[in-house]
Amino acid sequence: MAKKKKSIELRDKNLEFTDNGITYKLIRFKADNMTVDVLRFENGKKIDEYNIPFAHLPKKIKKVIKPN
Repeated sequence: MAKKKKSIELRDKNLEFTDNGITYKLIRFKADNMTVDVLRFENGKKIDEYNIPFAHLPKKIKKVIKPN
């Protein structure tokens, strides 16, 4: 039986990046499907909670999370 991988909470690390005027704050990394839950902000106002693939993160963020 395969092990279920745990999700990693990222709120306490205060990781964020900006892309096209939208700021993404990382909430948690889900290792089982390699996705990251983020909060999206535009002009300081919360837009929504969003899920993006790990591969779409900037390299400097990927180095901090280290999924392996």
